[in-house]
Amino acid sequence: MRTSQAALGDKELSRALIFGLALSICALILFAWIAQHVRAGQTMGFDEHVRSVIHARATPASTSAMQFFSMVGSPSVLSALSVTVLLIFWRVGWVRAGFLFAIALAGGVLLDQVLKLSFQRVRPAAYFNYPAPESFSFPSGHALVSFCFFGIIASLVNARLQSGLLRTLIWISAAVLIALIGFSRIYLGVHYPTDVIGGYIAAFIWVAMVTLGDRWQRGRRRRESK
Repeated sequence: MRTSQAALGDKELSRALIFGLALSICALILFAWIAQHVRAGQTMGFDEHVRSVIHARATPASTSAMQFFSMVGSPSVLSALSVTVLLIFWRVGWVRAGFLFAIALAGGVLLDQVLKLSFQRVRPAAYFNYPAPESFSFPSGHALVSFCFFGIIASLVNARLQSGLLRTLIWISAAVLIALIGFSRIYLGVHYPTDVIGGYIAAFIWVAMVTLGDRWQRGRRRRESK
């Protein structure tokens, strides 16, 4: 009985790995397509239209909320939260999860810098006198790094939980935070929509690779322990 259950688990793991790899390849193709159009300046019509539509619906309350979520995705806040996450992982004995978390976050920061220097897209004019960073615009660092941060936490924690309801709530919470942080950058005018989309896609590819590595390693350990 245990053998059949283990075989079923291995099959499910294999399907999950193949599905994740296929999604990553599709995301890579999509990122290359968007990046090509961004470099050629062919997305400006779309970007400016979306910016103007969002800005036309701005209110003082929503501006305050977007400033808050933009702050949550800032390097200083994510750095402080990262230390907290690493301490929690160490406290509960998830040393390997903490190591993977650090790799995913450091890789996301590096990926953001490399892509910005590769495309060197000039930032749009910010709204509400919001201070615009001096770095390049594509991709959005807030979108990319926050996706890596919350996405890898959700992935690592969910792989170690049994409750289906709790795992669903964690994924939903991570998705909402990621979406609000990215949207805040468009709302405040410091990024074009394609900057945020590009950041999300690049982060998805990187987080998916780390997640696949984690799932594969955990599956191998299960097989070796039989």
